[in-house]
Amino acid sequence: MITKEELDKLAAKFETESFIKDDPILFPHRGKTKEDKELYGFIASLFAYGNRKMFIKKLEDIDSRAGNDISNYVKNGDFSNLKGVEYRFSKDHDIIPVFEILHKLYNESGGLEELFEYGFNSENFLQTVVDYFYSNVPETAGQGFYHMIPNPQNGGAMKRMNMFLRWMVRKSVVDLGIWKFMKPKDLLIPLDVHVARVSRLMGLLERKSNDFKAVIELTDNLKKFCPEDPVKYDFAMFAFGVELNRIKSGV
Repeated sequence: MITKEELDKLAAKFETESFIKDDPILFPHRGKTKEDKELYGFIASLFAYGNRKMFIKKLEDIDSRAGNDISNYVKNGDFSNLKGVEYRFSKDHDIIPVFEILHKLYNESGGLEELFEYGFNSENFLQTVVDYFYSNVPETAGQGFYHMIPNPQNGGAMKRMNMFLRWMVRKSVVDLGIWKFMKPKDLLIPLDVHVARVSRLMGLLERKSNDFKAVIELTDNLKKFCPEDPVKYDFAMFAFGVELNRIKSGV
C-alpha cells in the first residue's frame, strides 16, 4: 500500500494554481460573487465527463450564451438561446430544464447553498438535493437530464456531485471553500474510472465495482492518512495517473 508520505508528496505536487487552467474548476474561479462561483461550479460539474477538451469547449459556449454573467442569466430566466445546445447524452430539452430549475431555486430561496445545506441536515443528503430537481423537471426532459443529475438510489458513485462539493467546501489554491455548513472531513472522494484504477494500484481500494460503496471504502481509507481532509488526495490520484501515463508513453 502507498504511504501517507508518498500520497502527501503527490497531492502537493498537483494542488497548485497551475492545475486550474486545464480543469473544469476554472469556471467557478471566474465568478465574482458567491452566487457566480456556485452556479458556474454546479453547471461545470454536470458536464464534466468524457473528453476534457470537449466538455470545457461546451462550457465555454454555454458561458458565452449566458453573456459571461451566469447569475444574471439564471435569475433572468430566458434560456431560449440554449436551443440547439447538446453534449453527448444530453440534448437541449435536457439542458434547458436544469437552468429553469436553477432559476426557480434562486428566485424562491437562497439558491444552491441553501438546498445543499438542507440536504446535508436531512437523513439522505444527496438524495434530498436530487429530489428537488426531479420534483421540478418537466415531462419533456429525457434521459440526458437524468445523466447530468443521476439518482443516488441507483448506487452510483455520484462523482460529479462529490467533485462539486469538493470545490465549494475545501479551501486551497484550487478549491474555493465558499460553503461553511460542511467541513472537508465530511466530503467524499469523487470516484471515476481513473481514480478507481489508480486507487486499486495504490492498495487503497479492494471493491471491484466503481459504485457508492467503493466511494465509502476509498474515503475511509484516505481518512486514515488525513481524517480532517481526506479528499485532498484526489489530487494525488490524478498525479499518480499522470505519472503512470508518462512511464507508459516513455516521456
